[in-house]
Amino acid sequence: QVQLAESGGGLVQAGGSLRLSCAASGRTFSNYAMVWFRQAPGKEREFVAGISRSGINTGYADSVKGRFTISRDNGKNTVYLQMNSLKPDDTAVYYCAARGSEIVYSSSSAYDYWGQGTQVTVSS
Repeated sequence: QVQLAESGGGLVQAGGSLRLSCAASGRTFSNYAMVWFRQAPGKEREFVAGISRSGINTGYADSVKGRFTISRDNGKNTVYLQMNSLKPDDTAVYYCAARGSEIVYSSSSAYDYWGQGTQVTVSS
């Protein structure tokens, strides 16, 4: 089992930045592809960004490309999401998730382990 814990959410004005962290414990972190999803009220959970277990490959939703950056530190068992130029539409609960593979998938059903989520609110 892998336990995931997100942190770093909060309230920020439009145009601002936040960095989310997801700390993993339990199994060898470097064996897992890691992703961030988000879910806004009344909407389905959507893929935001992902990083392969090697850290070589990353992928982003079109809505966040050029503004968000995913990275990982396998020595610290942590994945990060740097969010810049935030917009009110980015308001959501952000979740990290893990899958025991190299490849990143954009479907939430592909992921075995989830964190509890962290709220990000962007005011206009």
